[in-house]
Amino acid sequence: MTELNSQTGFLQAQGAPLYYEVAGEGEPLLLIHAGIADSRMWDEQFAVFARHYRVIRYDQRGYGQSQYPAGPFAYHEDPVELLTSLGIESAHVVGISFGGLVALDFVLSHPQMVRSLVLVAPSVSGTQPSEAVKRFQEEEEAYLERDDLDAASDLNVRVWVDGPRRTPEQVDASVRERVRAMQRHAFTVPVPDGAELVKLQPPAIERLAEVRVPTLIVVGDYDLPDKLELSQLLASRINGAQLLVIEGVAHMVSMERPEQFNQAVLSFLSRVSGADV
Repeated sequence: MTELNSQTGFLQAQGAPLYYEVAGEGEPLLLIHAGIADSRMWDEQFAVFARHYRVIRYDQRGYGQSQYPAGPFAYHEDPVELLTSLGIESAHVVGISFGGLVALDFVLSHPQMVRSLVLVAPSVSGTQPSEAVKRFQEEEEAYLERDDLDAASDLNVRVWVDGPRRTPEQVDASVRERVRAMQRHAFTVPVPDGAELVKLQPPAIERLAEVRVPTLIVVGDYDLPDKLELSQLLASRINGAQLLVIEGVAHMVSMERPEQFNQAVLSFLSRVSGADV
């Protein structure tokens, strides 16, 4: 296999460094990671997609090597600055979980910059958490207040990687450990005084009919029930959206089923872009 030639760097955006990596040639493809991971979660996609596209992955604020600014910032504005700095006017966008929320907010605030959209088990701005997610958030916060980062990280792995229908023994141990390590690191990233999150207004849940680009929604059937329901809602409200439910996997579809996920995304992109895959 040909060695992957990639470019890494830091972009000073919204007042703080943003880490990114670029590889491949062709139409631009932006990967936005989950809120329990960082850009390393795309290791099984990056080189594969770079055979056909110019692939960009980056660490969101507070994840991996990217830092929080000491002032107002919006997660959905980082893709704007990153793509612009690379001379890219528009890109296909893949976002998973919280990355899906960011991708949706990005296309709604900058529709001219998005060619197509792949949303994987996405969150959506403006929605309210289910009772199960509220309990998870309360338990996580209790661990963090005690500075028990290991327990908080393990909780995230149980909820989001294992899901409600599997035991840890039924899940690939390497996937669990990779997510645990990425999540634990995110808990250690300092939040400076003055950091202030700016959210999209009105939120995405009220504006789904505004999404005008080809859209694929992917979700695992072992994910939390509200993720399945939300994915179905998006498929019904985004004009022309396709829904793919992958069996036997929970939230981190791309990490647990990389070959199946990669083929589904590449097939979708080839249909909407005309690229030879």
